[in-house]
Amino acid sequence: MANSRTAAPAGAAPFSLLKLLPPLLAVIIGMFMVILDTTVVNNAIPTLVDDFGTTLHHLQWAVTGYTLALSAVIPLAGWLTDKFGSKRIFITTIVMFTLGSALCALATTTEQLVVFRVIQGLGGGMVAPIGMALVFRIAPPERRGAVMGMLGIPILLAPALGPVLSGYFVEYVSWHWIFLINLPIGVAAVIVAWRFLPAFERGKPPALDILGMILGPIAFAMLAFGVSEGGTDWGSARTLTGLIVGGVALLLFIFVELKHRQPLLELRVFRSFAFTQGIILSWILYAALFGSIILFPLMLQQTRGYTPLETGLILLPQALGSMLGMPIGGRLFDRFGARPIVITGTVFISAALLIMSQITLDRPVYMIMLNLFLLGCGMGLSMMTMNTYILGTAPRELVGRVTPLTNSAQQVIVSFAVAGLTGYLSSHSASVMKAYTGPNPMEAAVGAFGDTFLLTSGFAIAGFVLSLFIRRIKPAAQKSGSGDVKAEESVLAGH
Repeated sequence: MANSRTAAPAGAAPFSLLKLLPPLLAVIIGMFMVILDTTVVNNAIPTLVDDFGTTLHHLQWAVTGYTLALSAVIPLAGWLTDKFGSKRIFITTIVMFTLGSALCALATTTEQLVVFRVIQGLGGGMVAPIGMALVFRIAPPERRGAVMGMLGIPILLAPALGPVLSGYFVEYVSWHWIFLINLPIGVAAVIVAWRFLPAFERGKPPALDILGMILGPIAFAMLAFGVSEGGTDWGSARTLTGLIVGGVALLLFIFVELKHRQPLLELRVFRSFAFTQGIILSWILYAALFGSIILFPLMLQQTRGYTPLETGLILLPQALGSMLGMPIGGRLFDRFGARPIVITGTVFISAALLIMSQITLDRPVYMIMLNLFLLGCGMGLSMMTMNTYILGTAPRELVGRVTPLTNSAQQVIVSFAVAGLTGYLSSHSASVMKAYTGPNPMEAAVGAFGDTFLLTSGFAIAGFVLSLFIRRIKPAAQKSGSGDVKAEESVLAGH
């Protein structure tokens, strides 16, 4: 984002947290709403499958389409804020997300829900990078650490509340309210942002990468489609069409990005071996974690007979584990580097998923909750540590363009994991149920979930092996140190 200044002269008055709270609150409300929405839908999927009279294989596109939309717009955040102003674009994205939420509540078919979720994603994808950049710019330099730390509120609180809130609405009100709840939150965010967010000067945006904007979404959407269909039959025409079209579009996208002066995604950063190693490890962990996260509410409701609210409460230890692991990982990173923390995190994740692969109908619920807590701890230790490590290994001249690349790529990987694992679960469940001859069909259903967890544990174990080889980055070597304000601001803005 270009150099800019607020309407009020810097240093005109002593720092006052009370004056900073209203604009900070606008960003926190917006981020809370978007992050909340990423967790409330998973718990409602079994109910949505029944209400729409569809299958998990088709309904998972409500999740996949949302994450693909997020990945498509994240790289545009910096360009749009330079072109139209950060305050205006932030409010616009909140309005689009809120409108998408209202449309989702009105959906009567699976296809409508998928389209409306895409609209949600197009708005939600830019809320976090633009919001973080706004807070970075309004906070005094000497208080940035503490002020930015307050943005951890929605990041930690929303995942814990999401499944419980979703369970309550689905069980006692209606699934429509998992989307309608965003309307008052979105309206509040718009009002507070319009009233209190300062206006910043706009810079001159770089040339827009039009070909990249076209080829990227085509490549990722078609590859996700191919992976989804491959979960059912890797030799089908639909699978091959998705993989071939997506693969060709991806190759063209890579060629265009490497040639463009201001590419949508800065792929030249992959010239760094340490960065490439780190981001591949991050992808593996995202596939294992977010691919497995969608399985838990399905298993608990379909095979164990828990209600949506009971499911939300059972899932709570995972969020609590992440809340515990994240600050611990952050504190230990500066002292010990990434390797021991990520190794520990991947051991936790691998162990949790391996234990879940042996799930049975009579396993006590407290054991499942302990498993989820272990998984959450591993997630908290690993994910933020890996994001910091990746930033530290990027070439200095490209550090300002790392965040949109990593965020977009992670959302794409999540979409692939959800599409592939739900496709595998659907087809594998059908074959296991067909071959089962015992007295209780639910045993076969639980076994199919166990096999799918075993597949995700394979990803986690691969991540553990790769984590043994990552190198240590000293704190002083971090690319966005306190003296490099312009690079740090660019990272947060999504440039």
